Amino acid sequence: MSIDLYTFATPNGRKISIALEELGLPYNVHPVHIGRDEQFAPDFLRISPNNKIPAIVDSENGRTMMESGAILLYLSDKTGQLAGDDPWVTMEWLMLQMASVGPMLGQANHFLHFNSGKSEYAEARYADEATRLYGVLDRRLGEAAYLAGSYSIADIATWPWIARWPWHRVDWDQLPNLRRWYTEIAKRPAVIAGWDVPVATGDIPIP
Repeated sequence: MSIDLYTFATPNGRKISIALEELGLPYNVHPVHIGRDEQFAPDFLRISPNNKIPAIVDSENGRTMMESGAILLYLSDKTGQLAGDDPWVTMEWLMLQMASVGPMLGQANHFLHFNSGKSEYAEARYADEATRLYGVLDRRLGEAAYLAGSYSIADIATWPWIARWPWHRVDWDQLPNLRRWYTEIAKRPAVIAGWDVPVATGDIPIP
């Protein structure tokens, strides 16, 4: 049994390579270069109808899966691992990542890093929202070691987005709990291995 992983070096892509490394599941990597529009290839669209990475094919049953949150839930259910202390708490924080952390920090990446100077309004809006979300996570991590108590797919979903922190104009001095969580996860061997999938892009940034 192995997983075919279609991915690129983005936060969403890294979620799945990190999860596969953490779970110890064998997998084959198929790079999908989104800068060259390879996500629109007909063969890939049969696996991921929304033409987004990541996507997987499970060789054990032939199942195809798209959307990173769904893939994480599938892998956790398949192996019985990384569900956290309470599956509903895990779901709660996973959904926060899918609904807020990913979309809002994605917009912060767009306006603060890739297109800075284009819209003062957009830069202020998404910098403020990034700061707010970092604060939400910091408060939670002042209560628990990980988002769902124990290390889980909620952490794996969220961490790669926080790894783009150099683009988000955040003040780490105000985020001691998030800094502790981020740096602990950054040292995990599976995270280090998953970071370099499908290609090495440099060291993990450490605040």
